[in-house]
Amino acid sequence: MFENSQSQSSDFVRDIILEHLKADKYGGRVHTRFPPEPNGYLHIGHAKSICLNFGIANENNGGLCNLRFDDTNPTKEEAEYVKSIEEDVKWLGFDWHDKLHYASDYFEHLFKYALELIKKGKAYVCDLTPDQIREHRGTLTEPGTDSPYRNRSIDENIHLFKKMYDGEFEDGSHVLRAKIDMTSGNLNMRDPVIYRILHSSHHRTGDKWCIYPMYDFTHCISDSIERITHSICTLEFEDHRPLYDWFLNELNLYHPQQIEFARLNLSYTVLSKRKLLELIQKKYVFGWDDPRMPTISGLRRRGCSAESIRNFCDRIGVAKRDSMVDISLLEYFIREDLNKRAQRVMAVLRPLKIIIDNYPEDTVEMLEAINNPEDQESGTREIPFTRTIYIEREDFMEDPPKKFFRLSPDREVRLKHAYFIKCVDVIKNNAGEITELHCTYDPKTRSGTSQDGRKVKGTLHWVSAEHALQSETRLYDHLFTTEDPNENKEGSDFKSFLNPDSLEILTSCMLEPSLVNAKTGIPYQFLRQGYFCIDSKDSTKEKPVFNRTVSLRDTWGKISKAMK
Repeated sequence: MFENSQSQSSDFVRDIILEHLKADKYGGRVHTRFPPEPNGYLHIGHAKSICLNFGIANENNGGLCNLRFDDTNPTKEEAEYVKSIEEDVKWLGFDWHDKLHYASDYFEHLFKYALELIKKGKAYVCDLTPDQIREHRGTLTEPGTDSPYRNRSIDENIHLFKKMYDGEFEDGSHVLRAKIDMTSGNLNMRDPVIYRILHSSHHRTGDKWCIYPMYDFTHCISDSIERITHSICTLEFEDHRPLYDWFLNELNLYHPQQIEFARLNLSYTVLSKRKLLELIQKKYVFGWDDPRMPTISGLRRRGCSAESIRNFCDRIGVAKRDSMVDISLLEYFIREDLNKRAQRVMAVLRPLKIIIDNYPEDTVEMLEAINNPEDQESGTREIPFTRTIYIEREDFMEDPPKKFFRLSPDREVRLKHAYFIKCVDVIKNNAGEITELHCTYDPKTRSGTSQDGRKVKGTLHWVSAEHALQSETRLYDHLFTTEDPNENKEGSDFKSFLNPDSLEILTSCMLEPSLVNAKTGIPYQFLRQGYFCIDSKDSTKEKPVFNRTVSLRDTWGKISKAMK
C-alpha cells in the first residue's frame, strides 16, 4: 500500500510516479535527487528542479530526496560553489537531511564498473583526438565510422586503462569509450566517451585521481547506488536515456526510471552558467549574487522571498515541451508576496526641498502612520513632521500639463498622513534649476480632509528634512533589452542585448527615520516607488544601501489574458 499526499496540482511527472506507486514498482518508495554540478551558482531554472524533486519527495509519505554534487570535472569545480548550492537549497525551504552525496564518493565504484565493461568487451581505450572522435561520429543523416582502436583486445584495453589510471598518459591522449553502435540513429549511442584524462586537483579527492568519468556514465550509476526511484532530468537528456538504460543493463545494476521535463526559459534572461560566468569575468555584473543576475543568491540579495520563488515554480508547472515564461509572471509572484509582508514607509529618492512658511519653526509634530494595510496586526508607527520637508522632484512641475495632479504653483496637494499644502513660491539657482519650494499648509486638514469640503487630487509622500536618513538606493531593471537574448540574431552576441539602464544608483535619497533600524531580509514598500530591502553585502549603519526588489507596477492582467 502507498500513501500519497499530493496537492491539487499535478503534472505528467507526478502522474507517472502515481502509476508506479499503484503498481508497487519500487516497493511503494519515492526517492528523487537533485544533482547539480558545482561549477557555478544556482539560478532560477535550478529552483524549478529543486522544487520539483524535493517537492515530490515531500508530497509522498516516506519520500526522500538526495542532494548529490556531480563533481566529475575538477577543472571547473570549486568548494565555494558547493557551499553556495547548499545555502540556496536550504533557503528555498528544503532539507536533504542525511542524504548529502558526491559523485566523487563513487569514484572507486565507477572505476570498477568501467573495468567490468572492458572485461565484457563493451568498452575500449581510444587514442583518437577529440576532433577525430567528432569526425568519426558522423551526423544525424550519416552513420559514424569505427575507431581504428575499437577492436583492441580485452587484455590490451585493461592494460591501457590502468596506465591511464596510473597517470602515464597526457591529458587528451587517450579516452575510454563504450562499445555500442557507431551506426545508431542516436548520436549518444555512437561509442560515447566514459572516461577522460585530467591531471587536475579535485576539491575533495585532491590528486588521487587523474582520470574522471563522464556525466552519462556517472549519472546512472550514482542513481543506482543511491537506490533512486525516479531520476528527473531536463528535456535535453531525453536522447541520453537509451545510454542511461544501456549502462545499467550491461552492468546488471538496479534500474531507476529516468523522466524528462522541459527546463525553464525566462524572458529577458539568460540561464546558461557559461554565459553568466562570462558576464562576471568581463565585469558586466559584480558577481554571482549581483541582484540583476537570475541566480538564487542574486534574487535573495535583491529582496525576493523563498515563498515567492516556490509559488512561481508551482504556477509555471511541469511540461514536456519547451516554452518561454514571461518574466512579468515571476515579478507578479514577488510583488504578491511582498504586498502581504512589506511595511509601508516613505522614502524620497530624488529630493526637492520644501519650506512651509506658515508652519511653526522648531516644532516637531509626530503623526501616526499605518505600517501595512494588508496586515492589521502590523500596527502603526510615528513619523516626524517639521517646517522643512523633502518631496520627489518629479512631483512638482512649474508649468504642468492638464492631467498633472501633483504639486504646481498655486495648487494644493495632500501630504500622506499629514496636511494639505499649497505652493506659493519657486526658488531657482543661477542656472535656472529649481532648488526649493515655499508652501503654506492648512492646519485644519491633518485628518487628510478639509473642513470646508474642498477636494485635492494628488497625494504625495515626503520626509522631514531634519530627521531624514540619507541613503544610497539601487534601482534594478531587466538585465537584457530583448525578450530572448539567447537567440542569435544576425550573428549578434548575447552581450549586445545587455540593458545599459539595468542599474541606476541614487546616492542622496532621503528616508523616514524609522529605517535607521532596517534589517537584512525585511521587506519595505517605499510608498509610490516599489518594494525595497537593505543590501545584505554593501549596506552599513553609517551608509545604508537599499535595493529595489520590484516596482509597484502590476502587469499580471496582460499575462493572465495571454495564458487563457
